[in-house]
Amino acid sequence: MLDRPRSDVGRWGGNPWHPPSTPSPSPEPEPERRSRRGGRSFWARCCGCCSCRNAADDDWGPEPSDSRDRGSSSGTRRPGSRGSDSRRPISRGSGVNAAGDGTIREGMLVVTGVDLMSLRSDRNRREHHTDEYEYDELIVRRGQPFHVLLLLSRTYESSDRITLELLIGNNPEVGKGTHVIIPVGKGGSGGWKAQVVKANGQNLNLRVHTSPSAIIGKFQFTVRTQSDAGEFQLPFDPRNEIYILFNPWCPEDIVYVDHEDWRQEYVLNESGRIYYGTEAQIGERTWNYGQFDHGVLDACLYILDRRGMPYGGRGDPVSVSRVISAMVNSLDDNGVLIGNWSGDYSRGTNPSAWVGSVEILLSYLRTGYSVPYGQCWVFAGVTTTVLRCLGLATRTVTNFNSAHDTDTSLTMDIYFDENMKPLEHLNHDSVWNFHVWNDCWMKRPDLPSGFDGWQVVDATPQETSSGIFCCGPCSVESIKNGLVYMKYDTPFIFAEVNSDKVYWQRQDDGSFKIVYVEEKAIGTLVVTKAIGSNMREDITYLYKHPEGSDAERKAVETAAAHGSKPNVYANRGSAEDVAMQVEAQDAVMGQDLNVSVMLTNQSSSRRTVKLHLYLSVTYYTGVTGTIFKETKKEVALAPGASDHVTMPVAYKEYRPHLVDQGAMLLNVSGHVKESGQVLAKQHTFRLRTPDLSLTLLGAAVVGQECEVQIVFKNPLPVTLTNVVFRLEGSGLQRPKILNVGDIGGNETVTLRQTFVPVRPGPRQLIASLDSPQLSQVHGVIQVDVAPASGDRGLLSDAGGDSHLGETIPMASRGGA
Repeated sequence: MLDRPRSDVGRWGGNPWHPPSTPSPSPEPEPERRSRRGGRSFWARCCGCCSCRNAADDDWGPEPSDSRDRGSSSGTRRPGSRGSDSRRPISRGSGVNAAGDGTIREGMLVVTGVDLMSLRSDRNRREHHTDEYEYDELIVRRGQPFHVLLLLSRTYESSDRITLELLIGNNPEVGKGTHVIIPVGKGGSGGWKAQVVKANGQNLNLRVHTSPSAIIGKFQFTVRTQSDAGEFQLPFDPRNEIYILFNPWCPEDIVYVDHEDWRQEYVLNESGRIYYGTEAQIGERTWNYGQFDHGVLDACLYILDRRGMPYGGRGDPVSVSRVISAMVNSLDDNGVLIGNWSGDYSRGTNPSAWVGSVEILLSYLRTGYSVPYGQCWVFAGVTTTVLRCLGLATRTVTNFNSAHDTDTSLTMDIYFDENMKPLEHLNHDSVWNFHVWNDCWMKRPDLPSGFDGWQVVDATPQETSSGIFCCGPCSVESIKNGLVYMKYDTPFIFAEVNSDKVYWQRQDDGSFKIVYVEEKAIGTLVVTKAIGSNMREDITYLYKHPEGSDAERKAVETAAAHGSKPNVYANRGSAEDVAMQVEAQDAVMGQDLNVSVMLTNQSSSRRTVKLHLYLSVTYYTGVTGTIFKETKKEVALAPGASDHVTMPVAYKEYRPHLVDQGAMLLNVSGHVKESGQVLAKQHTFRLRTPDLSLTLLGAAVVGQECEVQIVFKNPLPVTLTNVVFRLEGSGLQRPKILNVGDIGGNETVTLRQTFVPVRPGPRQLIASLDSPQLSQVHGVIQVDVAPASGDRGLLSDAGGDSHLGETIPMASRGGA
């Protein structure tokens, strides 16, 4: 237990919460950030969320009281601790009479035991699609019946009255849905009811119907009986706690999804693909969502507790998803992940090194401290885990060439000097090579009709929304049509996918003039993992009308009319008869490369073009370093002719400047002497990194040790120092960290690791490599796990506990 008061208690300083049940290590302090009241800091330039700022911040509800009271979902008892026991958990114990003195009178109807039929192999868990959760408590989805067996002291009679009660929160109240009273055999309120299915001697089988709008969370369960001999109440028993989740299978639940393959993919799939890189060079990585792993459900509910979200609001997916978008990042409320785009990750984990959400969420649950570090795909991966775990259909979405609009102009403004050299000190708007967020599926009763379906939720902290770093849920339909007045945060997200790049050139008198508007440069491709396969699905059409179409132009101009620069389109450029196309060689990290620009004269007259090429490294967030190479050339083009301007770049030239993910930005600007046409283009490309090769050595069977081989070749001519591998896979291996030391230049290494599968079926084992010299190196293998012979039951802890800081000797080393 902590021996001092906590200073990071979240949004409400007076909101008590459970400290960790085990000693916590000292926290990694959050990196320094300039005050948001002062000048623009590095953080303000390259991280963020929602530019729709409302005056009132009323969407979080009132401050709750003591979260340690009954029904709190952040209790310290180890979740699923009976996982290795395949016996049915039946609670038994003495009860109390109405007077509370413990006297049991003759003839009273005493509940001697309760069987919630909560094991993963039981009917309740299978029918509610919760049998994969590595818990033995009862987990059900709202709006759907479940079965309970009551063990009684005598035969149930028609004159007996039985009442079930569910309680959650600090001060349960019937009116707020936090105290649910269900008389057996009578209609309950809000869809709650219970019926006798079968009375067999002293056993009573009940079917309990939950409300499709019930609060989600962990409820305490009790039973009261009334008979001529008196009243009896079953004491609270931790073994009788019931988790209630959202239900995409229930048509009355507003999160209902009318496609079984969608539910299988967006609710039940424990792994997925996250896309990154550039539109022309798309990279992909497998992410272990692990929403059913032991402890993850408690971590998700702890996030709501830590935020201080009122229990009465936890039945609304709009409010829940908005709270999650705020809590997955650490700003404002000491949430799950600390964002860091500085390139210095020495006090935490490089965002590129994570392979899944489980290690992050369990660390947050265990210590209460924000986990260092995250970037957009990590925030999105964790958000997918949390929302799927709570029962919301959710997917991870990547937008290529994603704009970050800082002034609500709904345009990306880029400034150049008289020679069309970028003026970086004025370029506050940025275009991220890619940005990752989430879509979740729900109805929107708080909006006019027509805006149900996919909603954007973005947990990456970019801009504030109602004064808080959160974003969404925002209807994708409102984004598509430029309806930026729809809540939540539509202006910011619209700008991310469908704003225009506006190029401004400084004139001789110091003023600026629009010289070029690039209409197809933002939101060029929006993708997600396809249903039922590892293919990539293009969902750009959901976010925007076809580029250049009348509907798309109308959406842009409708949105811009509500921005801070509604007249930006009044000044448009001159005739354009010289076309420009940028080409970048597909190169691997450590190799030399070439970039070139092709010019084509589409006119019937001679054209002379003065062309400038400026090359710099860039973070994926669009924040650039200094220009390290440039080329200037004048090109004469005959009518209809084309020509190339090429710039070779050697490894030794770019190596000293490299930042995360090996991305570079080519700024191209030109001027046509005869017509005055201005040419402008920004092109981002990346250097590819190698993959890890994973090979399974033998068959995988539940409960039996299995071995995997990992092979990696260092592509660089320099030594990789302090190399760390991560290994993780739901149902296969709890998060494991392997310290392997140094790997020489162009050296090949081989590791072997054992794991013990705990759940059958197709599984994904994911690995990553990280070092100060090289990151973004991943590998994955599918493992088809056979059931154990005799099917003795499943263990709760996949692959045992996490292994942190384990030093692993190399199995073998080899040269290039």
